Amino acid sequence: MSRRIVVKIGSQVLCDPRGALNAEVMASLVGQLGRLSGQGHQLLLVSSGAVAAGSGVAGERLARISDPVARKQVLAATGQVRLMERYRQLFEQHGLTVAQVLASKSDFQTRRHYLNMRGCIEALLEAGIVPVVNENDVVAITELMFTDNDELAGLLAGMVNADLLCLLTTVPGVFDGDPDDPATRCIDTWDDSRHQVEDIVQRGTSALGRGGMHSKLAIALKTARLGTGVVIADGSEPDILLRVVGDQGAGTWFPPQGEASSTKRWLTSADAHAAGWVTVNDGAATALLDRSRLASLLPVGVEAVNGRFSAGDVIQIRNSAGRILGCGRARYDHEEALRLMGKRGQKPLIHYDYLYLLH
Repeated sequence: MSRRIVVKIGSQVLCDPRGALNAEVMASLVGQLGRLSGQGHQLLLVSSGAVAAGSGVAGERLARISDPVARKQVLAATGQVRLMERYRQLFEQHGLTVAQVLASKSDFQTRRHYLNMRGCIEALLEAGIVPVVNENDVVAITELMFTDNDELAGLLAGMVNADLLCLLTTVPGVFDGDPDDPATRCIDTWDDSRHQVEDIVQRGTSALGRGGMHSKLAIALKTARLGTGVVIADGSEPDILLRVVGDQGAGTWFPPQGEASSTKRWLTSADAHAAGWVTVNDGAATALLDRSRLASLLPVGVEAVNGRFSAGDVIQIRNSAGRILGCGRARYDHEEALRLMGKRGQKPLIHYDYLYLLH
């Protein structure tokens, strides 16, 4: 059965510590992607490595640039060209065409931008073209940067309703303890009832990238809850993608849990930059979290309104203790929400069709 697959390759998989692209690893992974395409799968590749590749190109010229932001922009601009040209050559050997897609977090902020980007990627996939996506580091600023390309890959998996997300890194999966402990084992299948994130994962990032296992695990859990299966695996293992897609027990598997609508997948991508939030009383919180029935957020359940938002903006919903329960698309602007706060008999502030709950 053909599937829609998002593959994310990290900087440490693609590059050596000096920033040079690892030609052997790239050729192997593209070869596997070529075979998967030949089997009828639709593929979307999220590739890190532009900044790292740029460090192998710019060389001594970087000494002239003192601004660290400008330095990174130069690395990204020069490295992206090198990275994409290599991908073009490799995929062409397998009869495949690639397309470059550079994304920023602002592309996920509004429904219109989101749908425009989704339409472009859907068209590429239907045409049998492999989109190669990376964050647009040339124009990204700190407050609009993805946590890392793991986050971008998770958002894209939701956007295109992918069947599978493969996060390729330099370890065989998620360990159940300290990797240096001989008794530690790689988890085959994640089970929320048995495994706790903070108990088994240490925070940290790699030398070449912004992410780490903690980030990958958070993205994997969130993506699986939206209905896309996720695997975290070692990208340098022989035929790793073929083994993952062939269900041969590679890496750590996160089974999909239910299925979310296109709108709710967008809401999860927009939650990180919500325009404001409302605090709800205990009764409203209980009603919203009752999975036995659909519930909208009515003004009568709101006890505080924060931020300046317009109708149609994404806002967070918090309980009286400040815990984020979810997010949704506001029917009213913040002034109207304040005016209606606590009143009965009003239309929902957030209709259940535009409500996404985290729990």
